[in-house]
Amino acid sequence: MSHLFYVTVSYIAAFSISIGLVLWVWFDHRGRHRELERLEAAGVRRRSAREEAR
Repeated sequence: MSHLFYVTVSYIAAFSISIGLVLWVWFDHRGRHRELERLEAAGVRRRSAREEAR
């Protein structure tokens, strides 16, 4: 086996892991966004959205 095989496999592995992490973060973001929408529809508000009474 040549070094080219190991280099190619390493690049494929790194690319696959990177794509997997990007997809994981993207799907998690979508899930958290849906969860926030459900909470806001139920009347739960974010602390940062509250109006301060001064």
